[in-house]
Amino acid sequence: MLLLTRAPKAWHRLFQLKPLALPGTPGGKAQHVRYQLFSTPSPAETGRQGQPQGPGLRTRLLVTALIGAGLGGAWLAVRAEKERWQQQQRTEALRQAAVGQGDFSLLDHRGQVRCKADFRGQWVLLYFGFTHCPDICPDELEKLVQVVRQLEAEPGLPPVQPLFITVDPERDTVAAMARYVQDFHPRLLGLTGSAEQIAQVSRSYRVYYSAGPKDQDQDYIVDHSVAIYLLSPDGLFTDYYSRARSAEQISDSVRRHMAAFRSVLC
Repeated sequence: MLLLTRAPKAWHRLFQLKPLALPGTPGGKAQHVRYQLFSTPSPAETGRQGQPQGPGLRTRLLVTALIGAGLGGAWLAVRAEKERWQQQQRTEALRQAAVGQGDFSLLDHRGQVRCKADFRGQWVLLYFGFTHCPDICPDELEKLVQVVRQLEAEPGLPPVQPLFITVDPERDTVAAMARYVQDFHPRLLGLTGSAEQIAQVSRSYRVYYSAGPKDQDQDYIVDHSVAIYLLSPDGLFTDYYSRARSAEQISDSVRRHMAAFRSVLC
């Protein structure tokens, strides 16, 4: 009971005590001891105390960008290698199909005899059609020469020779071919020949064609397969492009074939 009675006075005297002085401080003054309870140093104080800090934001962003660039480059390299492998597999499969085997002998639109060997050493884009075709043949030939122009605009690429072989030898004479090809490209060669010669070269490239019935004006339409063929400088069938392929897609494919080409005749 006595303890509880005197407690308030004891606590009052305790708070009146002066801080403990340390002897021997400079200037003869006592240095008081201070106590800091439950305090945490601020970030600024931590830095001033010389503690190590992590990398800055700019450094972290730079490292992240470098890692991303490395991963992106590796992915592009893997994709390019996959595309090369797929192209090699496709080229090999097309070669085994034995398309375009053998030679041909036809007349160009100037009346000069042309054979397959005349185009050896050149890349060739070849199309089969006929001059009286109302829409498909003009569209495909325009696409073909657009590819030729795109590739001509790149000085580092070899030239591509455009060829047009008729599947209507009855009407597509040398003169008719000359009038027709001049509307497309100055280097486009139109080739024609006898019915037997056209049948032979068409079979070689697996081209289907069939003349329809004649109307009262003796006009008719020739039904035929639609494809653009790519021949390598070795004279070998290398690829083909359906009507659904755009000029840009064909140009990209031809560039890839040019980059991967290795002659098998050397």
